[in-house]
Amino acid sequence: MEQIIANLLTDFERGKMSRRSLITTLAVTAAASAATAPALGAEPAKKGFNTIAVNHLSYNVKDYKKTADFYADLMGMKVSHDNGKTQCFMEIGKSFVVARNAREGRAPGTIDHVAYTIDTWDKAAVEAELKRRGHTPRPDTDLSFHITDPDGFDVQISGPGMDPKLI
Repeated sequence: MEQIIANLLTDFERGKMSRRSLITTLAVTAAASAATAPALGAEPAKKGFNTIAVNHLSYNVKDYKKTADFYADLMGMKVSHDNGKTQCFMEIGKSFVVARNAREGRAPGTIDHVAYTIDTWDKAAVEAELKRRGHTPRPDTDLSFHITDPDGFDVQISGPGMDPKLI
């Protein structure tokens, strides 16, 4: 808004617009801005959850140990939560990649799902909001649910406590 007003004043000062045009344009601009802005002191309408991070990616692989060794060696990722059978976490700061042997029907070398962290976690409230929006949430941990997006992709919504160091 400030840039628009500055440009209008510059045009006026350079003689590209009359005083009447400046005042009319400023009035229309202010009215349009007021019509689209929330009332003073009013809370803006909240849409869904407040996503604060990509929590993790779950990666379908042929051999999770081989994949973990590759990324630990090349990218310096710390391997943790290795279940010794099918999967482990590869930590990147507060985020991680899950290397998971591809389950039946899933192709290796593909992303299985993306997990997003929301700012607060109230399991019952999150579940209720997902259901209200027509989703069928599938619990995964005490801190997450899975849903599908409009394209059928698996999305995990998780709380801030879903950190590889805290799990």
